[in-house]
Amino acid sequence: MKRFHVHVAVSNLEQSIKFYSTFFDVPPSVTKEDYAKWMLDDPRINFAISTRGREPGLDHLGIQVDDSDALKLISARLKAAEQPILEQEQTTCCYAKADKAWVHDPQGIAWESFYTTDSATTYGEDADFTTQTNSACCAPMPDAVPVSISSSKKECSK
Repeated sequence: MKRFHVHVAVSNLEQSIKFYSTFFDVPPSVTKEDYAKWMLDDPRINFAISTRGREPGLDHLGIQVDDSDALKLISARLKAAEQPILEQEQTTCCYAKADKAWVHDPQGIAWESFYTTDSATTYGEDADFTTQTNSACCAPMPDAVPVSISSSKKECSK
């Protein structure tokens, strides 16, 4: 089963947690000093907020899947859409370990497809988030170079 994912950049985490907890009528399932997440069943959504990087507003959209086979199917569809795709294996992002496929739609909106495999104690390990003001969480910029990552080495392809 799939779960829709929305990540919103916020300027004040405490105010936003209060607002969304009231709106969803449930507290977040994960709360960190710079991040919060609600795993809702009605509507079926993984809704996250953070104070990382981007200007406040929509950061990215996504689809969370239950297994690696479902992620492979989505990745194949994204490749068929002929947009540059960034695939990551066991990346750490938003306090979780996951395999991911990133793409930007024709308007430049980042879409993340991912299979979460474990939790993590850090927000992200793939980039220096203290100096990257253009990326909340792990969303690549629209002009990012597409790469395919194997378990033994990183390969870049254009």
